[in-house]
Amino acid sequence: MSSSRLIVVSAPSGGGKTSIVKEILARHPELEFSVSGTTRRKRPNETGGVDYFFLSKDEFERLIQKRELVEYELIYGNYYGTLRREVDRAVRGGKTMVFDVDVKGALSIKRLYGERAVLIFIEPPSMSVLEQRLRDRKTEDEETFRKRMERVALELETGKQFDFRVVNDTLARAINEVDEIIEKQIQS
Repeated sequence: MSSSRLIVVSAPSGGGKTSIVKEILARHPELEFSVSGTTRRKRPNETGGVDYFFLSKDEFERLIQKRELVEYELIYGNYYGTLRREVDRAVRGGKTMVFDVDVKGALSIKRLYGERAVLIFIEPPSMSVLEQRLRDRKTEDEETFRKRMERVALELETGKQFDFRVVNDTLARAINEVDEIIEKQIQS
């Protein structure tokens, strides 16, 4: 690989991006995962420093003030963001890094890193399927669920600006399609 790539995967909540990214990383141990920082509570199946850097609101706001984030967003009352030092370390080392971020964060990464950043948007096959996936997760109360669904239209519209769009109608097919995109990007 001649230079590092930043593979950025985004989707509406429940779109399958985390499942897709985990499988891509399992298939490609040479890829590095960009661990985002967040102020949200850790879910039972998550590990600090692996799934997210779990930070206090004060810690996160200090990172914002010091401009130590490549991108960040306040979503559903919690901050999410990408630590600049992590991305710069991967780029300096010639590594290809995979991101699991929201659509606005993805566009921020593209603005900062240009052609090195490859944006892949994961689309749900329909709104009803997306809604059912979110309900099946059982990770949100009704108010958070409603807010997530309200944001979907913005996310779908923003996804049109991405380099690639993949419909996640069948998880295995979507994973294979994303894998093919990444393989081509790494080889180019």
